Amino acid sequence: MLGFIGLLLVVWLAVVVIGAVVEGLFWLIVVGAVLFVATAAFGWVKRNARV
Repeated sequence: MLGFIGLLLVVWLAVVVIGAVVEGLFWLIVVGAVLFVATAAFGWVKRNARV
C-alpha cells in the first residue's frame, strides 16, 4: 500500500513540474500540489496506523 502511495506522490510531483514548465497550465500546478499534499497526508495517517 505504501508503495502505491509513493508512486502516486511521484506522479503528482510530475504533474506539478509539467504544469510549471508548460505556459498557461497554472491550474495543473494547483491540482497537482493539492493531490500531492492529500496523498502525503493519507500516507502519513496509514503509516502511523500500522505502528
